[in-house]
Amino acid sequence: MKILVTGTAGFIGFHLVKKLISLGHSVTGIDSINDYYDLNLKYARLSQSGIKREEIHYGEKIRSASLPGYCFIKIDLTDREKLFSLFSEEKFDCVCNLAAQAGVRYSLENPYAYIDSNINGFINILEACRQFSVKHLVFASSSSVYGLNEKIPFSVNDTADHPVSLYAATKRSNELLAHTYSHLFNIPVTGLRFFTVYGPWGRPDMAYFKFARAIFDNKPIDVYNNGNMLRDFTYIDDTVEGILSAVKKIPSACGFNAGEPVPSRSSAPFVLYNLGNNRPVKLTDFIASLENSLGRKAEKVYMGMQPGDVQVTMADIESTTKDLGWEPKTCINEGLKLFADWFLEYRKNNDLI
Repeated sequence: MKILVTGTAGFIGFHLVKKLISLGHSVTGIDSINDYYDLNLKYARLSQSGIKREEIHYGEKIRSASLPGYCFIKIDLTDREKLFSLFSEEKFDCVCNLAAQAGVRYSLENPYAYIDSNINGFINILEACRQFSVKHLVFASSSSVYGLNEKIPFSVNDTADHPVSLYAATKRSNELLAHTYSHLFNIPVTGLRFFTVYGPWGRPDMAYFKFARAIFDNKPIDVYNNGNMLRDFTYIDDTVEGILSAVKKIPSACGFNAGEPVPSRSSAPFVLYNLGNNRPVKLTDFIASLENSLGRKAEKVYMGMQPGDVQVTMADIESTTKDLGWEPKTCINEGLKLFADWFLEYRKNNDLI
């Protein structure tokens, strides 16, 4: 297929591109390369994909030097003119929208970044899919949409109408906007709720990355909610396999009962899935595993719950497994060891983190 992946200088997008190319697809990647976190890490990911930093100029297509079938263009999703021009030229079969302003706590400081990227940018993706007849849109949502929901595990058939961060609210808005476009214009759409994705080349604003960096800089780590939080950590390779499974299964209207509606199904070709490990890990156990993988101990500062955080995340993946044949394979100790090995190697060769 000819596939557009947005957010390819990002963590998940970077890994997805490499997998799609290995499977023989033709892939175009776009990213605004914003400065939310270390730009050098973003450019290093692009370099791993055969895209040289010095060749990147806004709006210009670059062909990968090492991944045949892959090209990259620096574009902001809010740039409607350039985005629509790209869709018109390439005639994509499928779009995987992973681009977004990420981060829960940062949304408390800079709300406009989330509206610009996650709302205005996403509506441009939807309009482009409509105007240029894209056969399937797969987009990234988040476990954060479950918000105040305390029913465990989180099911896509539960309501998700009480977000506790602006980031979560924009992701839930994406789901509602996508359903509306699917209903009005018959666009097949799959939304994927990611649960705390981690692994090599990960995001430095994520807790596991911050912990690793602090441990090596002999700095204390902040352990929120006194370490009593449970998180459904999902290894990057498992997440990518889940995305691939979703790409291959184009949704159709199925089993919708208007008298007893559920959020994950519709009379439109629209569906939502959880992509989570389904085995939540206590934060203190997670830190112990990371310490073991790095061969160093952390100095811990125990703190209370932070605004926008939730105490437990756990994915109900029954429908994901049933419909997509997907289930996670990587345990937390194995995944953190793979991350730690990459972190140590990257740190040795870069004074950037």
